[in-house]
Amino acid sequence: MLCHQRYILRQLVGPFALVALGLMALVWLTQSLRVIDLIVNKGLSLGTFLFMSVLLLPTFMGAILPVALFCALLFVYNRLFTDSELVGLRAAGVGPWALATPAILLATAVATLSYASTMYLMPNSHRAFKERQFVLRSDHSAVLLRDGAFNTFTDDLTIYVRARGAGGVLKGILVHDSRTPGKPITMMAESGVLTRTDQGPRFILANGNRQQVDRKTSAVSLLHFERYTMDLGDVFEAAGTRWREPRERFLHELFSPKEDDAVTRRHRGKFLSEAHNRIVSPLFAYVFAAIGLAALLSGELDRRGQWRRILVAIAAGIAVQVTGLFLVNAVAGNDRLIPLMYLNVAVAIGAAVLVLHRRPRRVVLPPASVGS
Repeated sequence: MLCHQRYILRQLVGPFALVALGLMALVWLTQSLRVIDLIVNKGLSLGTFLFMSVLLLPTFMGAILPVALFCALLFVYNRLFTDSELVGLRAAGVGPWALATPAILLATAVATLSYASTMYLMPNSHRAFKERQFVLRSDHSAVLLRDGAFNTFTDDLTIYVRARGAGGVLKGILVHDSRTPGKPITMMAESGVLTRTDQGPRFILANGNRQQVDRKTSAVSLLHFERYTMDLGDVFEAAGTRWREPRERFLHELFSPKEDDAVTRRHRGKFLSEAHNRIVSPLFAYVFAAIGLAALLSGELDRRGQWRRILVAIAAGIAVQVTGLFLVNAVAGNDRLIPLMYLNVAVAIGAAVLVLHRRPRRVVLPPASVGS
């Protein structure tokens, strides 16, 4: 790589990283609202909130990185033109393709990162997020038990919790259980936790007593315990196997899902749409790079400014991106449109390459009249 190409590449990397971090921070703030309800309504800790919010980032990284490249490319090449650096390089005989090489190299790195994100990071992180969300929403101690109130789940079961401690520990517990006809039970315990099992949730009480009244004889039996397990499987349904969404699956699972149930067959179009979108979306790094380079490096350099070309490049980039999003949704309903997803990228890159390869027109003046 020539020295001027290394210089342009260094100029591109900084703005690209800055724009990428800014866009990811913005997306992180907007997407973290999905987890806010778990903090407000279910007592989620700040650490768990941050962890779950970070898990959402790889889902959008594949779309953010090409856009960040596009913004950095337009900014840097326009600045190089404003500072007359591009003018000097062109005057020295450096062609458009030589000037475009640093942007193409950076686009290759962005496409590689995007593929790593869409193929591996996104399904792993989205799966971890959904699993954690499922566990939190199925955690009866966080969702169903309100501290300082009598929680009545059925006509036969009431639980009171005085306060909630760290790690999901419940303190000051009173349980009235009359599920067994004629033998109501009242239990009091210093602390306890609700745990999930395959058979359903179980209430584990510590340091308390169990009082049972036989209504026929009015006899009261009292049992002191250090640890007592109360089965709540008949009150709450056991959590079943969770169906995985398309974004949680790896590429081979999208093309050949292991399940063969009615839900999976109904979402077959979404699986194919997601799979082909993961293949196509990283290529938008080359699309945006080609559009930006074609706008700023083709034809004659206009000393009056490049803003008209920049606006045309932005409009073209938005048009290609919107078309791609439209095709992703359309393919979910009709898999015959899958080739159009690849055609959209190929046409955009091909048209930009033709514009970049086109030589500027030379204006030939008519010969001067003899004897004029």
